[in-house]
Amino acid sequence: MTRAAHPHRSAAHDIVAGHGGVIYNTIMQTAQIVIDTSVLLAGLRSSRGQAFRLLQLVGTGRFEINLSVPLVIEYESVLLRELPNLSVPRSVIEDVINFHCAVANRHEIFFLWRPFLHDPQDDMVLELAVTAGCDAILTYNQHDFTGVKATFQIGVVAPAEFLKDIGA
Repeated sequence: MTRAAHPHRSAAHDIVAGHGGVIYNTIMQTAQIVIDTSVLLAGLRSSRGQAFRLLQLVGTGRFEINLSVPLVIEYESVLLRELPNLSVPRSVIEDVINFHCAVANRHEIFFLWRPFLHDPQDDMVLELAVTAGCDAILTYNQHDFTGVKATFQIGVVAPAEFLKDIGA
């Protein structure tokens, strides 16, 4: 994968050692992900699941999250709507969103793939993942992202599978 395809990867990732005319990249890449709202909501509903474990790892360097303004607005809208069903106060929701904004790679979307998926909100997540050069979209609604892997080479996985893949 090239830096043009993955602009979030710095020149430091291109430190290589040549051998016999072959260049080897010796640095492991940090997984780039988009967290779907379904995962964020599940992580705030229960402290016992894999979504909660994933949220605990945000900002630790095990992976990098990617955000856009529309996704942050969706996070806030859904989480505040679901507030009566959550065991956390509004201040925790605000803190989680603010923390994600602070540690995320932030992106503006300059192109639209719409309509590719059935739900415009899912298209918004896909557009961010494509723009950010993400490795995966983490969601509990994998069926909503049918065709993404084949068309865009972006994985669509549940938090448990992703955590297993990164050894967490």
